[in-house]
Amino acid sequence: MVPLWPLGTLWLAYFAARAVASDDAPLKCEDLRIGQYICKDPKIDNATQEPMKCTNHTAYVACLPAPNITCKDFSGNETQFTGKEIGFYQPIECRSVNGYSYKVAVALSLFLGWLGADRFYLGYPALGLLKFCTVGFCGIGSLIDFILISMQIVGPSDGSNYIIDYYENLKCTLNLTRVHLFYLSVRRCLRMKL
Repeated sequence: MVPLWPLGTLWLAYFAARAVASDDAPLKCEDLRIGQYICKDPKIDNATQEPMKCTNHTAYVACLPAPNITCKDFSGNETQFTGKEIGFYQPIECRSVNGYSYKVAVALSLFLGWLGADRFYLGYPALGLLKFCTVGFCGIGSLIDFILISMQIVGPSDGSNYIIDYYENLKCTLNLTRVHLFYLSVRRCLRMKL
């Protein structure tokens, strides 16, 4: 009968040598796990209510690794952080807006929708004139438009988004197999793909 302890010794030696050889090089700071860093809130532009320096629907916020975390910063230097230095910049999503206020659109739809003022404001003059001439399609068209505008289904004609306060609710759709099932109100619209 052959003793099995040499196999156990070989197994232990193999994994010990592998652990020493890997040398655990520090991660890039962008690869840190949640809880190992904190990102600052973005600076918000008062006119657009979106993060400043938003280009191509992306803005960047500074992230600070937690104290005693060692990682490679954005310049490639291995650094041990104290919690006060910027380790990397994380991209966040931002929207393109062109001056159409959500609150104004809803108010116009509610109070002057029967005259078509909401559609004129959003850049749909033909529909606004049609609503004006038919007195909001006898009120039914005004009600439907109010629902569509308040649910943010109808937006500005130029394809931009409404100006909505940054910390206010946005329409968020949960996309399940390309069918929109739910509208959720959250701090910022989360893009969930299942």
